[in-house]
Amino acid sequence: MKTKELIQHIAASTSKTKTYTEDMLNATVAALQKELLAGKSIQLQNLGTLEMQRRSARVVVHPKTKERTEIPEKMQVTFKPTQAVKEQFYRTPKEK
Repeated sequence: MKTKELIQHIAASTSKTKTYTEDMLNATVAALQKELLAGKSIQLQNLGTLEMQRRSARVVVHPKTKERTEIPEKMQVTFKPTQAVKEQFYRTPKEK
């Protein structure tokens, strides 16, 4: 789902205008980014937890040339779903 589709879906289900919904979505995303950049985790009830984690530097080897390249340390956003989400989305096809 793309952002425009999400905005349309939320606007239709809440009876709000697309402009209002887009402003609210942008404000929500900005608040999430601010908290993550501050190093805080975000717990979304019935969905999961977003948090920043440090990925340590590592060396990778190109399989053909055997050339070694160092990949620097970086920060990465991780998502850990709640148990309810795991049960709902990670079922085998027979269980659906």
